Amino acid sequence: MDDEYAKLIRRMNPPRVVIDNDSCENATIIQVDSVNKHGILLQVVQVLTDLNLVITKAYISSDGGWFMDVFNVTDQDGNKVRDEEIISYIQKFLVTQTLENDEVLLPSLRGTVGLMPSEEHTSIELSGTDRPGLLSEVCAVLADLHCNVVNAAIWTHNARAAAVVHVVDDITDCAIEDPKRLATIKKLLRNVLKGNNDLKTAKMTLSPPGFTHRERRLHQIMFDDRDYVKVRKTEQGNIEDLKSGPCITVYYCSEKDYTVITMRSRDRPKLLFDIVCTLTDMQYVVFHGVVHTGKNEAYQEFYIRHVDGLPISSEAERERVILCLEAAIERRTSEGLELELCTEDRLGLLSDITRIFRENSLCIKRAEISTQGGKAKDIFYVTDVTGNPVEQKTVDSICEQVGPNMLHVKWNPCHSEKLPEEGTISYLFGSLFKVRTLQSLKLIGSYT
Repeated sequence: MDDEYAKLIRRMNPPRVVIDNDSCENATIIQVDSVNKHGILLQVVQVLTDLNLVITKAYISSDGGWFMDVFNVTDQDGNKVRDEEIISYIQKFLVTQTLENDEVLLPSLRGTVGLMPSEEHTSIELSGTDRPGLLSEVCAVLADLHCNVVNAAIWTHNARAAAVVHVVDDITDCAIEDPKRLATIKKLLRNVLKGNNDLKTAKMTLSPPGFTHRERRLHQIMFDDRDYVKVRKTEQGNIEDLKSGPCITVYYCSEKDYTVITMRSRDRPKLLFDIVCTLTDMQYVVFHGVVHTGKNEAYQEFYIRHVDGLPISSEAERERVILCLEAAIERRTSEGLELELCTEDRLGLLSDITRIFRENSLCIKRAEISTQGGKAKDIFYVTDVTGNPVEQKTVDSICEQVGPNMLHVKWNPCHSEKLPEEGTISYLFGSLFKVRTLQSLKLIGSYT
């Protein structure tokens, strides 16, 4: 009965989406007003992110029963959104999402290899201990079983690896539905993932039907795999901390009974989505927030509570939130040399490319695989086996082995600027964010 009443209230107060290209000189302003519900912020950010829009500023407010957000966005080239088709799509889709979708949370899965048939492809989820050549072994198994990879995303973080891979049968170009064949795929991939002693990756479950957002699923897989635990073993077997990550603080605001999270990190595409996705899946609600980006930097400030209405209550929980948010930021960080492969798609292409990387002692830190119209367009982020930048002579050798004009260097970390060290924060953040926080602007009200 409560759910039906909530739906009635939303339909009596339909959401409003206003897109303004006149008020701001260098960005399109998108304002969303709607009846509030858990997960609505993630839905809105997900729509904007999936359209490859860059969120340069955001103001979030959802106290009480109403949700009001303002986003300043540009396209990937830093221009305003002028395409009327995209503008119309944003308005219609955001209204549909905020009005009809009642729940965006999905059960967190423990399995390490899951397969889900759909009308177009079979979705394979993988997780395990990262090691050199792992992706090459996975791709070789799929090629041997005549599974053609149509798209995939592979992330690695803190010695863990996760992937969501969509495959079709090489002959029929359709999803693989034969139970015996699916069982064989699962068995062989499990053997690859578990390696010599990684027993936890031997567990198998099916993916939930109807889940389609690949990048959110990757966050959930890596979260379940506890990649946020920032430890590693040295050669002597001792445990030591990994390198420090973004600057994140979590503290209690007694005046308004919120937990306040502030984050400063290098800016990059989809940063806000990764943060909101993680907070939502950890069962936290963002009541107020502000996001600002400057030259290569991003600042985010959120006032949150748990879904039960309580702020963070213990030091252990506070530390866990910091670790999980650091992991959310770092998983998609562009680590290593960025290589782009563009060529005709064929069975075994991915297997051949990843084998060449492995034979040249390269480690794949992240990858985005896509095919369309018979063409393959793949992005790889690679380092050498020690995690250091790839030497130019190695890049030249790989390009020669792959084929002329097929592999191109898109980004080289050796040529990028470093983020200023703590204590040398830029003028933008030093003058703006230390003064113009949500508390100082008197925008925070207590929730009753």
